[in-house]
Amino acid sequence: METVSCMEPFGKLIYTPESAAGEAISKVESHTPRMDFPDTVTSGKPFEVRVTVGPHPNTVEHSIRRIEVYFYEDGRPFNPILLSSVNLAPQYSEPEVRLTLKLSKGGTLYALEYCNLHGLWEARREVKVSP
Repeated sequence: METVSCMEPFGKLIYTPESAAGEAISKVESHTPRMDFPDTVTSGKPFEVRVTVGPHPNTVEHSIRRIEVYFYEDGRPFNPILLSSVNLAPQYSEPEVRLTLKLSKGGTLYALEYCNLHGLWEARREVKVSP
């Protein structure tokens, strides 16, 4: 990722596998959240989303401190929707979040994680909804 000034939009401060550059390239595998869920879900039926990060250290000096999950719903005028926000305690909490969702429209799920040494990292994945 290129160096940005303190007046850049917040989105430019979030690392993604596509935007990582320089030293950040070596952190892509250990910092990009992974999301597991079905490619297509049934409208109104619950399904599980699992978000994990790592392998990653879990010490006070270096750990994943937060995971957030957002949904960008197709056709919704204002996005995204915050679905989950979990603070993690170093040494005690592993960087894994599970949540159960029920969607009526497709869109994109986003996972953000915060590492106290290496900043914010994003992953995104489309979810399709069938009737």
